[in-house]
Amino acid sequence: MFTPQQFKTAILVVISTAFFQATAAVAACSDCGRVASVNAVETEGKASGVGAVAGGVGGALIGNQFGKGGTKTALTVAGAAGGAYAGHQVEKSMSKKKTWQVAVNMDAGSKKTFNFESQPSFKTGDHVKVRDGKLLLLSD
Repeated sequence: MFTPQQFKTAILVVISTAFFQATAAVAACSDCGRVASVNAVETEGKASGVGAVAGGVGGALIGNQFGKGGTKTALTVAGAAGGAYAGHQVEKSMSKKKTWQVAVNMDAGSKKTFNFESQPSFKTGDHVKVRDGKLLLLSD
């Protein structure tokens, strides 16, 4: 039979042991962390040159409709240059790509960023784990 003091001591030992084991288990997860942010990122597309050529031809045709003599030539050249620039920008705009970046503050102190082609379900503050280079949601 335990005395009341021995009983209190035994309970404190059990509680302390459980607390330190739980703390050690959480600290032992070097692949775990918290989501710091989720941001949509638009990257400008690449242009193949088709837009510039098409825009240049269109601009030259339009510029050629105005003026006479040297003015007509100048307007044709200006139309071609402006059209080429506009066509190039339109082509880049049409091939924009939207991705999502998830920044994670790892429990071990480092920071990692993960990129997704479609909007991920992670939210700021989510507890996550990295396994095989992929981000997994953990239940708290």
